[in-house]
Amino acid sequence: MNAAATSIHSLNWQDLGAELIFTQDISGKYLSFYWKFAQEHGLNPEQIIGHHWRDLFTPSDAESYQETLMQVVEKRRPQNFYCFFVWKEESLPFELSITPILQSEHPITSVLVIGSLLDKNAIAKSPQLSQNRSQTIPEDNYQEFITQVARNIHRNPYQNLLSQISRTLRITLDAETIWTETARKLGQELEVSRVLMISCHPNTKVLKVETEYCKKPFKSLLGERLDIRLEPYLQQALQTDEPIAVDCVETSPFEQKSVLVVSAFYQNKRNALICLQQCDRHRRWNDVEIELMRELADLMGIAIAHANLYKQAKQASEEAAEASRLKSEFLAGTSHELRTPLNGIINFLKFVLDDMADDPEEEREFVEQAHKSALHLLNLINDVLDLARIEAGKMEVNFDEFSLNNTFIDLDKKMRPLAEKQGLSFEIQLPETQEPIFLYGSYQRLLQVLLNLVGNAIKFTHEGGVTIDVDITSKKVAVNDRECPGIARIRVADTGIGVPLDKQDTLFQKFAQVDGGRTKSYGGTGLGLSISQTLVELMGGKINFFSMGENLGSTVTFTIPLSTLPLNN
Repeated sequence: MNAAATSIHSLNWQDLGAELIFTQDISGKYLSFYWKFAQEHGLNPEQIIGHHWRDLFTPSDAESYQETLMQVVEKRRPQNFYCFFVWKEESLPFELSITPILQSEHPITSVLVIGSLLDKNAIAKSPQLSQNRSQTIPEDNYQEFITQVARNIHRNPYQNLLSQISRTLRITLDAETIWTETARKLGQELEVSRVLMISCHPNTKVLKVETEYCKKPFKSLLGERLDIRLEPYLQQALQTDEPIAVDCVETSPFEQKSVLVVSAFYQNKRNALICLQQCDRHRRWNDVEIELMRELADLMGIAIAHANLYKQAKQASEEAAEASRLKSEFLAGTSHELRTPLNGIINFLKFVLDDMADDPEEEREFVEQAHKSALHLLNLINDVLDLARIEAGKMEVNFDEFSLNNTFIDLDKKMRPLAEKQGLSFEIQLPETQEPIFLYGSYQRLLQVLLNLVGNAIKFTHEGGVTIDVDITSKKVAVNDRECPGIARIRVADTGIGVPLDKQDTLFQKFAQVDGGRTKSYGGTGLGLSISQTLVELMGGKINFFSMGENLGSTVTFTIPLSTLPLNN
């Protein structure tokens, strides 16, 4: 052997980064040997060097191996070869590249073999082997069989995994099942520490872990909100449609040492991140794993989008059904409410027409009761008409400047007698200013809102009282193409029956009632808050309801723009 050949055989093969590297002479004797996983399989390279491959680390198909080796030498060209090597009781599948070691003006006497171990589990699951009844590798035509299997595994060792995930995605539109099953299959097949399925929305800086696969003893991140500013690889993934592979994470609060993350898209919109994390060691992500994540992202992007669309359609259907039910209940209740004052009008007028009154004073009382019922009926009809305008999008507000002080004078005239008749205190508190407070909006609509809110407060309060107070805030707001210098915040508070905490979200919904039985016992359509909210918002304000719970009173607060900012005393 000349100096050049000797130099090749004495190289430190591990420095080249390949998994398996060895040299042999044309007889098959090992001249040098390196295998990255030799120690795991109880193999000492010193045991191999100097021995013939027929004695140690032997190809299963010895004849084909020797034939290929001689072809490489004779043709002076590299060849690929797939085979099992037998070591002790193990049969290890390898993909090899056999290359002649060329020496100028000298015949070729040795070859360089570079290889990598194939996935035995993938080979066992291959369609070619599954179709063989004995579930063993056939002895006849062995080389053709193992070459075909190895090529398929090499082409896409995760094809079986992709097929399983694709099958799951086809048979379900449940987002949780899609997230969970994909994470589980990925985690088990790739043997990673964690698989995170992360929901993704445009312009977000915080990402939520929707589902995960997590090996013990590593910390679960399920439900965790990840700040992309602290996870730079996630920030990178949000800026590209290519997988981001990080073999060495410098620092992380979640123990990951290597990360592979990819974005899922639907119609060019990012809707999820799929993140693999290796926490027990550093891991070099190979091209096949990166390609797997790229293909998986395509599948997941479509599946997640379809699941979300299905969920939205289902929710819309349920909401439509609930709205229909509420409307039916509302119409039934409103019909009853309209009949009650109408019957009062008819009955009292009939008493007058039939001369049922004993004296002029009683006759006047009948007429007054009929008039009172007529006004009540008018208010009910106005509520229904206002609702119809709101539903049709035709509710309008005529903006003008008007005095809050005058509005409260009218409110006091109408509401104080009702409160005092029920034995309740009634108080209006205005801020101390050097001049009257002028608002920008609709006097008629503001009064309607106040009558609704104060009327409800009196109706649902049995003892104590009702308080209306106002405070002024210097905060510029734009409404109806005009900039206003501030807002008036008006509060209507009572000591009444209150509202349970779990029912307060429904108060402003059209047709919704906190308690149908309660609404019937107190009367009214139950539309007051919904109509008031619309009117306040049309005037550029906001409205809120608060109650500590049943029998703990209620407070409704709303804002309305100021026309001018009054001077304080």
